Amino acid sequence: MNLGRILDRAGQKWPEQTAVVCGETTFTWREFAARSFALAAGLSRAGLEPGDRVAIRSTNCHRFLEAYFAAATGGFILVPLNIRLAPLEVATILEDATPRAMIENGVAIDGQAAEAYENFLAAHPGDSPAFVGCGRDPAQLYYTSGTTGRPKGVVLTHENVHTHAEGTVTELDLSEQDVWAHIAPLYHLADAWATFAITLAGGRHVLFPAFDPATVLAGFRRHRVTITNLVPTMLNAMVRVPGAGEESYPDLRVLLSGGAPIAPTLVREIMDTFGCEYIQTYGMTETSPYLTMSILREHLLSLPEEERFRYRTSTGRAFITASLRVVREDGTEVCADGSEVGEILARGPSVTPGYWNNPEANREAFADGWLRTGDLATIDHEGYLNIVDRKKDIIITGGENVYSTEVEHVLLEHPAVLEVAVIGVPDETWGETVRAVVSRRDDARTTAAELIRFVGERLANFKTPKSIVFIDELPKTGSGKIAKRLLRVEHGGQTAAKDGVESPHQ
Repeated sequence: MNLGRILDRAGQKWPEQTAVVCGETTFTWREFAARSFALAAGLSRAGLEPGDRVAIRSTNCHRFLEAYFAAATGGFILVPLNIRLAPLEVATILEDATPRAMIENGVAIDGQAAEAYENFLAAHPGDSPAFVGCGRDPAQLYYTSGTTGRPKGVVLTHENVHTHAEGTVTELDLSEQDVWAHIAPLYHLADAWATFAITLAGGRHVLFPAFDPATVLAGFRRHRVTITNLVPTMLNAMVRVPGAGEESYPDLRVLLSGGAPIAPTLVREIMDTFGCEYIQTYGMTETSPYLTMSILREHLLSLPEEERFRYRTSTGRAFITASLRVVREDGTEVCADGSEVGEILARGPSVTPGYWNNPEANREAFADGWLRTGDLATIDHEGYLNIVDRKKDIIITGGENVYSTEVEHVLLEHPAVLEVAVIGVPDETWGETVRAVVSRRDDARTTAAELIRFVGERLANFKTPKSIVFIDELPKTGSGKIAKRLLRVEHGGQTAAKDGVESPHQ
């Protein structure tokens, strides 16, 4: 099915219901569909052909939603651009994707002067959608952050995105009563998947142009938001807003967290603050994105509260559209004992067919039809995974493997720690040692020695940080995740910061 038909169906089934709220601007499903199809018609009449790329660079806005559906309707491939990238990074992506159209403040075709967006739409009123392309035809092209080198373009097809949308409707019981808050950026799949799933269910899209914790909390109440997905750094900031836990959020039924591991202590704060269900998710751009959800299987609901909480804070069981394996280096499956660590492999109809113009990356990423995620996890007898680290993030010290997430979760239990990232630093004796980069809560006082002692009382000595670096705020990626790559560059050398403290290794 062409993805544009999802919107066509919504426009016919719920024509006068409010579909989109963007600031003070609202559109019904009929109006939203007409605008999206006008954009598709305008691009076609400007000379774009099926398979041509259309780039968009924008904050969260109704134009972003319209572009997703317009590109799919016309058979074009949408290229969402991270607004936080440097000009050289954007140029590298544009050189690879070679888009013929750019949507920003206006619409520019083939490098010509941009036409005002609303004028462009007004020139093509009432055009009937063509619905060009479907199935395995590419619909979207997302570029990775390039942490391992030149950014790679991840191709998602109509089938990938449509299958994933159907899966999320089923897994999350989405309906026309749902109000989705687009808070995480629409250029990232942490949020973009909901464009299609919420439309398929007939829910309502509410757009936030930028993340401000207090504004989001007020928006939850004003717009009667029922569901959204956020990265842990955003959720952490929201529960720390003064008075957040004193307000009520009666319409909020579930909060999803994804994009990075989350500490159980933060999950408890989220559930206490918002009084709603919590679901941990895991996925990748290459998988549309979800691979797991921590939704409890029915027979687990009768477990004691602490056991249910343990499953809720796990990485989760396989998403409905995904098949998963956790394997050793030799490709055999690890024991399902919740202890042995292996790499997650994935396949299914929501998994990318490959990377744009990059056969070498495809050869590295796929093995016998399975996508190698590069993520390391355990799996238990119920089929629930727990990610322990990125394969490339393992710290090997004195021959022992240290998984950064385990150390981070312990540090986040300390009342003075707001955010933390654990990295490895070179060491002549041990190969690597463990370093924690920490930002403290407002007015909190602690020392490196205190934090090292705190971890040492809870974890083995080889896992305990040998140095602590305090900074005001940890750097973030465009999707709001902590940017470990930048921290390695800035703080991954031999010498700790002035207030770092070395401790004996063994």
